[in-house]
Amino acid sequence: MNKIFIIGNLTRDPEMRSTQAGIPVCSFTVAVNRRQRQGAEAGQPEADFFRVTTWRQLAENCNRFLAKGRKVGVVGTLALQNYTGNDGQQRSSLEVQADEVEFLSPRGEGAVDPKPGAPIQAQDNSSGFVRVDDDDLPF
Repeated sequence: MNKIFIIGNLTRDPEMRSTQAGIPVCSFTVAVNRRQRQGAEAGQPEADFFRVTTWRQLAENCNRFLAKGRKVGVVGTLALQNYTGNDGQQRSSLEVQADEVEFLSPRGEGAVDPKPGAPIQAQDNSSGFVRVDDDDLPF
């Protein structure tokens, strides 16, 4: 079974293009921090970088809603790509062909969070949820 699950942050804005047949393709790179080993030196965590490719409607959504620094969860398959570099050398790279992409950063990521204990406004729909009082429930 070829299945990979990664969670990380985009290293740059997604790149959108189309095939000759007009099928949308979106590519981006996700940095995934490695877990710290006990006794590892303090400082910048080590990271692995995965190239991710999405197709069709998923590609359009990724291009529309993702940006550098956003956190994503990706589920897909790992594919080996062979190519010839600019120097004429034969090279290989691993690429994730995404089946699913979860947008994990909240929409208003740069916005100021409400103070603890402050009431949540019903019209604030940035999280996708609407606050409902128990009195409004039909049961």
